[in-house]
Amino acid sequence: MAKGYWVSVYPAISDPEMLTTYDKLAGLAVQAAGGRLLSRIPSRGGRVVAHEAGITERVVLIEFDSFEQAVAAYESEAYQKALVALPDGFERDFRIIEGVD
Repeated sequence: MAKGYWVSVYPAISDPEMLTTYDKLAGLAVQAAGGRLLSRIPSRGGRVVAHEAGITERVVLIEFDSFEQAVAAYESEAYQKALVALPDGFERDFRIIEGVD
């Protein structure tokens, strides 16, 4: 069975500290749904080399055991509560993708 992934890119973040509540609630929702944080760049000290568009803002990659599990996690009550905490004014490109078997 192919894994599922959440991929979030934040092209513009005016105040990263405003994400604190969202990060906490989203982290708990992801863990409860069996997700694993693989990368959060650059806020966790990781490195990034940007090509083409050159966007070096925050990128988050989360892995689930299946695509269906990733979709269910997004639709969960816990994650929907986290989304409400996402501050206004944040631009985010969020996708759920299926991995290659």
